[in-house]
Amino acid sequence: MSRRSPRQRPGCPCGRQEPYDTCCGRFHRGEAAAPTAEALMRSRYSAFVKLERDYLLRTWHPRTRPGSLELDPGMRWTGLEILGTTDGSAFHTTATVTFRASFRGGSLHERSRFERTEGAWVYVDGDILD
Repeated sequence: MSRRSPRQRPGCPCGRQEPYDTCCGRFHRGEAAAPTAEALMRSRYSAFVKLERDYLLRTWHPRTRPGSLELDPGMRWTGLEILGTTDGSAFHTTATVTFRASFRGGSLHERSRFERTEGAWVYVDGDILD
């Protein structure tokens, strides 16, 4: 019987129990689009963990997307907690997701805004909460 080290977690970096390949990995590879704003938030968190810069830029609203994005390979993300959502299903055009993303040495608490553009959810911007 193999033992999993305390640092290894089953499932996807986004916190779901599904394996990365069938959870956020399929979004990163472009095989599917995130069906809800929360799913997009989770997949974007996983993209930061996996250094998926192209996915982050692709899922950023064209109005607010930066010209480039540099990710720090030394950054160690340690967990995502979804604290609340408003709207964000197939029946909505806007949504918010409030979350706490933990990293070695601290955390980011944000309320992110999302919009549906050409049928797909995209990240618009966010407010840092504390």
